[in-house]
Amino acid sequence: MLQQRVITWLDERLDLSDVKHFIAEKGVPVHTQKVWYYLGGMTLFLLGIQVATGILLLLYYRPSAEEAYESVQFIVSEVEFGWLIRNMHSWSANLLIAAAIAHMFSVVFLRAYRKPRELTWLSGIGLLFLMFGFGFSGYLLPWNELAFFATKVGTGIAGAVPVVGKFMLRFLRGGDDVTGATLSRFYALHVAVFPMLMTAFLGLHLLLVQRQGMSVPINVEKQLREGARLRQIPFVPNYVLRDVLLWYVALAILAALAALSPWELGRKADPFAPVPAGIRPEWYFLAMFYTLKLIPSHVLIIEGEQLGVIVFGLAAVILILLPFLDRRSSRAEPNPFVTWAGVAALIYLVVFTIVGYLTA
Repeated sequence: MLQQRVITWLDERLDLSDVKHFIAEKGVPVHTQKVWYYLGGMTLFLLGIQVATGILLLLYYRPSAEEAYESVQFIVSEVEFGWLIRNMHSWSANLLIAAAIAHMFSVVFLRAYRKPRELTWLSGIGLLFLMFGFGFSGYLLPWNELAFFATKVGTGIAGAVPVVGKFMLRFLRGGDDVTGATLSRFYALHVAVFPMLMTAFLGLHLLLVQRQGMSVPINVEKQLREGARLRQIPFVPNYVLRDVLLWYVALAILAALAALSPWELGRKADPFAPVPAGIRPEWYFLAMFYTLKLIPSHVLIIEGEQLGVIVFGLAAVILILLPFLDRRSSRAEPNPFVTWAGVAALIYLVVFTIVGYLTA
């Protein structure tokens, strides 16, 4: 059999005994057979879609203010199946961030960040922030009208960061305003800097997950400490087949969205044109965007936008340090405060995203 001969040939040269042992021995706790435990694999699959479609788009895309819009227009109108690749790239970016956010909340509610998985949490949060960076930088690349003015708003918010805001604004824009230099900066971040960081964080995250295995709920951990035996199923093929089945479902949804709801290109960006109605960032920034709009121009002696940025920055710091702040969960004790805080954060994001979309 050709397959067996190839495996034998590789085994003689690479010594695959460790890989065979891993496949034969790795198990997954039975209690993890819930949809929440497949969100990490779903996120990884959608990231793979992003990489594959992004490489294909790079074959035709030209990163300059004079040619970017026309190159995307050429892709969707002239390149064979170019419209499909571009739509899949755009839709998979949104589904990727949605899956990553859902994965984060599942980790919070299940306390999967607790000792000894603090580093797994930190690497996962780093990946989530990088995905936001991918979304923000990629939004401008078609150089259309909506993306141009939304980028002006987004970089303006970065400029409101105390102390370093002015530097961040000029660094992101490549000057005082959004120009072709901004497009070049965002292109470099999108196809070089962020992928390099993503590779490092993803490799670390997957290594830690494999080293530590999947977490168990706090009540199960208590039973294990009392001498109970952890029931498991084989990772290969049982768990992998379930993962792949969900990937097929995600691929079908993605293909349907790409074919039935194409991503509009709109009009080419014109820096001298009036700001069109309905300018807003992508949905995953809408809650923050709408919140900043509600804050008065000045609160005591602080500018409203600066105050909002400070509050969101503190929230990000708390999110990063959550495993170290939640001492009770690290001792396998229930912590209702974290649960209710997570529920409140989730409700806030959903409600303000919807309201921000409807009122923008």
